[in-house]
This record gives sequence, structure tokens and C-alpha cells, in this order.
Amino acid sequence: MPIYEYRCEECDEPFEVFVRSSSQKTNPTCPKCGSQKVKKAVSLFGVGGAGSSGSVRGSCSSGPT
Repeated sequence: MPIYEYRCEECDEPFEVFVRSSSQKTNPTCPKCGSQKVKKAVSLFGVGGAGSSGSVRGSCSSGPT
């Protein structure tokens, strides 16, 4: 269930829209000013994780001590 990020072109308010299914149409309106002039924003979550292999290590050991 994706969460889409938007930014209002009228008041510059960032907001998110939770979509329950892929068949649900999204025609978001700004929660601050009610404008329908919104633009889909680039999600930092989707971009931030790319190429970070090896930079985070778990604390579990895989062998006997």
C-alpha cells in the first residue's frame, strides 16, 4: 500500500496520500488550502536507500561463540 508525496503549487504545502489499492484513483487536494493544483514530489525514502549496501550492519552473529 503506497504512500504518495505531493506538494501544493498554490501554498507550497507538502503532504502525503495513502493509497489502499492500485485501482483507487488519486485526485488529491491540498489539506491546507483545498487547491487541486498539486504536483507529485520525489520521495526521499525511495531515493535514499539506493546504493547503500554494506553501510548498515546488523548486530546478530551467524556462528557459535
